[in-house]
Amino acid sequence: MGSLWRAGKKLSLVASAAAGGTAAALIATSDDPATALRLCATVPHRLLRDAVTAANIAFDYEYSLRGLREGSIEREMVKHEVHLRSAEKLRDLCFKNGGIYIKLGQHLGQLEYLVPQEYVITLRESMLNRCPVSSYEQICEVFKRELGDTPENIFAEFDPIPIASASLAQVHVAHTHDGQKVAVKVQHAHMTETAAADHATVELVVNTLHRFFPSFDYRWLIDEINDSLPKELDFLVEAKNSEKCVENFRKLSPHVANYVYAPKVYWNLSTSKLLTMEFMDGAHINDIKTIRKLGIHPHELSKLVSQTFAEMMFKHGFVHCDPHSANLLVRPMPSGKRNILGWRKPQLILLDHGLYKELDFDTRTNYASLWKALVFSDVSAIKEYSAKLGAGEDLYVLFAGVLTMRPWKRVVDQSLDHLVFNGTESEISELQMYASEYFHQISELLRRLPRVILLMLKTNDCLRAVNNSLLQGSSLDTFFIIGKISSEAVIDVKMSQSKSLLSWLNVRLEKILLEVRLWGIQIVLWIYQIRKALSWSDQGLV
Repeated sequence: MGSLWRAGKKLSLVASAAAGGTAAALIATSDDPATALRLCATVPHRLLRDAVTAANIAFDYEYSLRGLREGSIEREMVKHEVHLRSAEKLRDLCFKNGGIYIKLGQHLGQLEYLVPQEYVITLRESMLNRCPVSSYEQICEVFKRELGDTPENIFAEFDPIPIASASLAQVHVAHTHDGQKVAVKVQHAHMTETAAADHATVELVVNTLHRFFPSFDYRWLIDEINDSLPKELDFLVEAKNSEKCVENFRKLSPHVANYVYAPKVYWNLSTSKLLTMEFMDGAHINDIKTIRKLGIHPHELSKLVSQTFAEMMFKHGFVHCDPHSANLLVRPMPSGKRNILGWRKPQLILLDHGLYKELDFDTRTNYASLWKALVFSDVSAIKEYSAKLGAGEDLYVLFAGVLTMRPWKRVVDQSLDHLVFNGTESEISELQMYASEYFHQISELLRRLPRVILLMLKTNDCLRAVNNSLLQGSSLDTFFIIGKISSEAVIDVKMSQSKSLLSWLNVRLEKILLEVRLWGIQIVLWIYQIRKALSWSDQGLV
């Protein structure tokens, strides 16, 4: 306990000493020194708040668990309470500091393979729904700086009350002078300056904690934020990403293109800190009740989500890496047609295109090959492509577990549903046990993996949460779709690289055998779904 408490005190002293340097750097690099000077008054407070919270959490763990036997029921009960208290302290810190801290909290809330479930639940539930809101005066300040006038003069109508707020921006409803209803995304005032200062303070805290506690190594997370945050703060990059995403579906996945939509951008009313888009009516992806009222079956929507992101990952190599429930809407296809059972086809609407990652040719091919191997339980291929993606030959078992959230014995099981996760208490408990037992190895794995693969893990975690909300777990169809599209991507690469007639014929034969295998799986799935449909009510989830 004494070592933790002394470390906390040292961290507080380091934070106080570093605050002046951070503040000076902020003023020196800012385009608006007067504003930066005002912001500097908050930097020491944030650093001190960070340090006190970190020391408080460390002290709570050390003091509360002291003397309790490892593995005892009493220790587990006390540890659960400490996890809850600590998660709440971390959540409160993120909300008090805002900005980049909320992004950090959102990211930590997705790391269910690394952090305790108490943190996952606390951070995931709060970070998406309770983000700070800028005042209308601050919004006007951004408008004047970016477009030279106030919102009520630029638009025919502008609602001063936002309909949504996120860590970096908030969204207002407006009408253009030609009567078009639009959504206006406005960056929180002075976010660029505060983000620079916040990044410096968070980096200091994480590096200091790692120095005193080597097992606490989240420096890879800071590196990722450092790389992605400047792009997320430039809304023109986001606008270009949305158009590129739609174009990729039109060119590379035309069979899916009509089912995936991104709002139209109004370029003449957009800048790096203001983004004006077509207003979209639809249900959030986790609003099951409204989705059903729209005549859309959650199971069909789950399949569309899986197909959309599998196409991005394995064929486009240009991936939306923030697909949490607030960024995905659904509406019926514009045709409005219903199938024989009365259900409408869903159209997926992708929002918030600020965080994308490009996979180069080798990474995309290796990632597709790995997922193909995971779905078809090919142990040698899992080992080969895990190593090629950076996990090394010693951590491929762990990498497979992190990707699928299944223990190795299930990953290599030959049964059709070997990767299905039902979200039962026993399965969640098993995952938490593995996360605790292999914490150091998982941290090492995350340190090794390229940042692009770390973002694929984050994307998988978001999609898993979406599927859990739609289906109360994963489904056979999810992995059938992943296996099918990843296999198609691998075959396409092999076809393009065939140099001789013999190699081309070999690939064609491989493709035919793959299609036969996939058809066999599809038939089994149909039988499985018919049996469930007969045993459940029409309103039950397939």
